Amino acid sequence: MLNYLWAAMIAIGIIYAAFTGNLEAITNAALDSAGEGISLCITTAGVMALWMGLMEIAQQAGLVAKLTKGINPLLGFLFPRIPRGHKAREYIATNIIANVLGLGWACTPAGLKAMEELAKLEAERGTAGYLSERGNIKSGRIERVASNEMCTFLILNISSLQLIPVNMIAYRSQYGSVNPAGIIAPAIVATAVSTGVAIIYCKVRGRR
Repeated sequence: MLNYLWAAMIAIGIIYAAFTGNLEAITNAALDSAGEGISLCITTAGVMALWMGLMEIAQQAGLVAKLTKGINPLLGFLFPRIPRGHKAREYIATNIIANVLGLGWACTPAGLKAMEELAKLEAERGTAGYLSERGNIKSGRIERVASNEMCTFLILNISSLQLIPVNMIAYRSQYGSVNPAGIIAPAIVATAVSTGVAIIYCKVRGRR
C-alpha cells in the first residue's frame, strides 16, 4: 500500500510540475535529495557501527547477561507464563535492553528469535493453532492466533522505552541541529509514557 501511495505522490508532483513549468526544480530537488540520502546513510552507518560495537563489547564482557538477570523480575511480571530459564526470556531481555539503548538494529534479530521461541512454547502447550471464530468453526478453517505473550512482546517492542534515541540524534546531527542530543529528555518522557500505557493495556487485555 505504501508503495502505491509514494508512487501516486511522485506522479502527481511530476505532472503538476510539468503543467506549471517547474520540471527543472523537480530535477534539482531529486538530485539534491539523492545526495542527502547518501550522506545520511553514511552518517547513520557510522553511528550504527559505534553502538553495535559497544553492544558487542558489553555482551562479551558479560554486562548484557547481568542486565538480563537484573530485569528478570520485570520479565516475570510481564510474561508470567514463560518458564524461568526459557530461551524466549533471554531473547526478550536482549531485545528490551537493545531498545532501551536505542539500538533498533541490534534488537531486530533478538526479537525474531524471541518470537520463534514463543511459537515453540505455544506448540509445546498444544495451543499454537486452534479454531478462534464461530464462522471458522463452521467452515472448518483453522487460524493460528498469536499468544498473549507474543502480543505483549510485540506491543512493548513497538512502544519501546528509549534512553538514547540514536536514530534521532543521527538525523538531527546530519541536518545541522545545534544540539542533536537535545531530543534525549523529551524522548525518554514520550517513550516512558507509551511503554507505561502499553503495559497497562497488555495486562487489562490479558485478563480478559
